[in-house]
Amino acid sequence: MKDSALASAIREDLSAMGFESWTWREQVSATSRARISRFIIRMRVLEHENRQPRTPVRRVAMALRWRRHARDAAVLGFTIPLNTFGQGLAIAHIGTIVVNENARIGRGCRIHPGVTIGTTKHGVPTIGDNVYIGAGAKITGPISVGDNAVIAPNAAVTKDVPANALVGGVPASVIQSDVEYEWRA
Repeated sequence: MKDSALASAIREDLSAMGFESWTWREQVSATSRARISRFIIRMRVLEHENRQPRTPVRRVAMALRWRRHARDAAVLGFTIPLNTFGQGLAIAHIGTIVVNENARIGRGCRIHPGVTIGTTKHGVPTIGDNVYIGAGAKITGPISVGDNAVIAPNAAVTKDVPANALVGGVPASVIQSDVEYEWRA
């Protein structure tokens, strides 16, 4: 990822979080939205730096960044490995979010607290672009969630979800097809 690609990814993430600009006030703000955005920015920088050649100075810098990232993740309640989410990630609130390191989530995902994207002995989920994941949802197993899907709060998703579908319940089932839901303001 080039530096311009890193800047583009960060801009898209900040836009998804609702920031038109990233001023010094947001950079030092104690609001949950700013704290989450700083976490996402640090995650993107780590993803970028992880692909660069290792020099002694870069190794020290990476170690310090990893330490800060791990501390922020623990404080915010996030277990989000690098390179799992596409650009445009929006995390709605501070709270427990657990994502398996092998899961792949597309661009423009909005995720709420209490979500688990996990594995079974058979595999991990693949989630498409522009997916809205409600609070408390559990998505597990070797399933595919289509683009523009909406996962209702507290849904237990263990089977494939078609694109543009609203799913909910335990176990989750399709509530409505051809949903046109736009979570971005």
